[in-house]
Amino acid sequence: MTLTITQLAALCQATVISGDGNTSIESAADIMSAQAHQVTVLSDMKYAKHLKNSQAAACFIALDNTVTDAPAQLVLLACADPEISFLTAIKQLYPEKKRTAHICTQTVIAESAVLGEEVSVGAFSTIGEACVIGDNSVIYPGVHIGNRVKLGQNCVIHPQVVIYDDSELGDNVIIHAGSVIGADGFVYKFRNNQHLKVPHVGNVVIADNVEIGANTCIDRGALGSTTIGAGSKIDNLVQLGHNNKVGKNVIICGQSGISGSCTIEDGAILAGSSGIADHVTIGHHAVVMARSGVSQDIAPATQVFGSPAKDRKIAWRELAALSKLPELLKKFKLLESRLDKLES
Repeated sequence: MTLTITQLAALCQATVISGDGNTSIESAADIMSAQAHQVTVLSDMKYAKHLKNSQAAACFIALDNTVTDAPAQLVLLACADPEISFLTAIKQLYPEKKRTAHICTQTVIAESAVLGEEVSVGAFSTIGEACVIGDNSVIYPGVHIGNRVKLGQNCVIHPQVVIYDDSELGDNVIIHAGSVIGADGFVYKFRNNQHLKVPHVGNVVIADNVEIGANTCIDRGALGSTTIGAGSKIDNLVQLGHNNKVGKNVIICGQSGISGSCTIEDGAILAGSSGIADHVTIGHHAVVMARSGVSQDIAPATQVFGSPAKDRKIAWRELAALSKLPELLKKFKLLESRLDKLES
């Protein structure tokens, strides 16, 4: 879609403070690569140096930012939150294609399944007995939905997703390609020199506005439910074990692994490649930094790093001290040599 700068500013709650508002905007780009008829954003003043030679037609800036060396063709758009205004601009310039509800003939849908209005189901997808699919939901090709699954309104299930029996998903849930929801947890009892599988008869319950990345696995509860709170976002390649309780607005980044029966409280962040042992509680708004291994409870609103994870300031001081170890060893050997000479 093409809009004038003035039209775009009105849609994005921004004010034109310099330049020609009649210039057309066709697309968006980052501040380092934007060209003519593109809009960009100055999200941080450390990137202001890129504005001097920018070819962009317009740029969102904060209300309190003072830009003095912008090129003549660059129209500045002042707004309260440049990043949010820029995201709004992207949505306006790249509108979603209107979808026509369609049930492909190459699907297998149980007679007892109930599909809401304007539901789309792609080729080779299967929907099991007693399922309920909410209005305006989209199920892409090659999806398997088991028996008694409940899917809310406006959900998007991408290709090759598997949703096991009895799973419950709220409204506006997005699950990306290849993810598995509701597989058995990895629990065995060693008896008589063999591993005996523990039955899993629970389910997975996912609240509203949750997004789950590609190739992520969320195991069902052994007896109760594995739960994901409203607004939480889970990245690609995450393993979430059985009976975990994930709170609201939690962020779990890629390649993280959470063992069984953990509690991740509201607003917590698990950075990439985090590892969480079983029966651990991560307090609300705590941050587990990248590649950290957590074996004990983490207090709310704290930041931890390392393996085993500890307060990040302590961990960083220890790393700084460790980097000095080779120099300290040289000094130790020198002192040891001098001591030997004195003793002889």
